[in-house]
Amino acid sequence: MKQFQFVRPSTQQSVLDVINKPGTKIIAGGTNLVDLMKRGVTAPDKLVDINHLPLKSITATKTGLHIGTLALNSTVSEDKTVVAKQPLLSMALKAGASPQLRNMATVGGNMMQRTRCTYFYDTTMPCNKREPGSGCGAMEGYNRMHAIFGASDKCIAVHPSDMCVALAALDATVIVAGKKGERRIPFTEFHRLPGEHPELDNNLATGELITGVDIPDNNFAKHSYYLKVRDRQSYAFALVSVAAALEIENGTIKNARLAMGGVAHKPWRLTDAEKALIGKPANEESFKHAAAIAMQGAKAHEYNAFKLKLAPATITEALKHASGLA
Repeated sequence: MKQFQFVRPSTQQSVLDVINKPGTKIIAGGTNLVDLMKRGVTAPDKLVDINHLPLKSITATKTGLHIGTLALNSTVSEDKTVVAKQPLLSMALKAGASPQLRNMATVGGNMMQRTRCTYFYDTTMPCNKREPGSGCGAMEGYNRMHAIFGASDKCIAVHPSDMCVALAALDATVIVAGKKGERRIPFTEFHRLPGEHPELDNNLATGELITGVDIPDNNFAKHSYYLKVRDRQSYAFALVSVAAALEIENGTIKNARLAMGGVAHKPWRLTDAEKALIGKPANEESFKHAAAIAMQGAKAHEYNAFKLKLAPATITEALKHASGLA
């Protein structure tokens, strides 16, 4: 690991004054960034510690819930308001990482974490995300964990977060601050697909700081479920995960939200499947139909073709749990 400068600004403005300089990275919990630095995947000249900023609150608002960027994953997952109003988020957070990591990881850091693709982490292998133009080792390599949606010939890596899958399903909004003031980004537009530039994970501009996330009120608290299929029960990234939320009235689905993890470069929102559920009875037939619609456009590679069957089965099972059928 190369030497770097470490600074700890005391105000948000002083953070904004320094983070727009090349070679500068923000650090909070450091659960992903420090690993990347140790492996030589990234080598910042300066780390800006933002832990002194007052951005840890979890607050009920007139229209929903505001969560500060420095709120710990463990704190959010156990917060009474989150559990009562947005249980899907709590479930997703508890499915991620380990208790020790959740005690360090922040909401903003979770959003900014990078792929766990082994070719990205191995600096001896080609990776367009790590070194643009070098190629994609996973394309013809061992791609069991990789994308079946939204990939390009430049990158087939997947986004690793569970929390972000839930936030995508819940129509959250990312709040960012920069030199030009505050702006709001729909969560589904925050992360990027690889396209021609897989080195760009998100649409955060240079010099911007995530200050929090807003989640609008909804009627999904009674019928939410996060299902994560992985190789082992503890501390493993998703092969496929599904965030499912339903509003059910007299046995009929009035509203629905669905998103998947482990299948794309970003949390994968299933809007067509959601539309297919609305107005239908909350039964297994409706769920299987929606799952089939969700799989339109899926493309497998040599070692991840099993996801073409696993993904719709996981969607169906998540919806059964959310509805109370399972």
